[in-house]
Amino acid sequence: MSSTPTQTDKFMQAAIDEAQQGLAEGGIPIGSVLVHKGRIIGRGHNRRVQSGSAILHGEMDALENAGRQSAQVYAESTLYTTLSPCAMCSGAILLYGIKRVIVGENQTFMGEEALLESRGVTLQVQHNDACISMMKNFIAARPALWDEDIGR
Repeated sequence: MSSTPTQTDKFMQAAIDEAQQGLAEGGIPIGSVLVHKGRIIGRGHNRRVQSGSAILHGEMDALENAGRQSAQVYAESTLYTTLSPCAMCSGAILLYGIKRVIVGENQTFMGEEALLESRGVTLQVQHNDACISMMKNFIAARPALWDEDIGR
């Protein structure tokens, strides 16, 4: 796993934009985009609050919004997410055979990175300052909502 700080690239910025949109809607600021051959084919953000959903995390929303894709498209795609993927989202990454995941940060929450790597997924953690501060601020402001979703 690579874990060197990097500048925010356009795809991570798109995921951050999704997270900020979720926050503006009263939800949890986690965003994600699915990129295939240099083009965003799915984007999403955590919509559990907005939709009353039990499963719409940012990664799940991005996959849903990408629509049905072939196994080859998933295998050739990279998933960008502002926060380390939880067990549910990691399961979806494995189920669809996504081979590369770029994570904005894993300081506020460490997801199933070891599982993903053990199954051949390449991970890069950017330690992105915008992602870190967005989550730290949210957790401080809305601890009960964070605990309801993923923070336990």
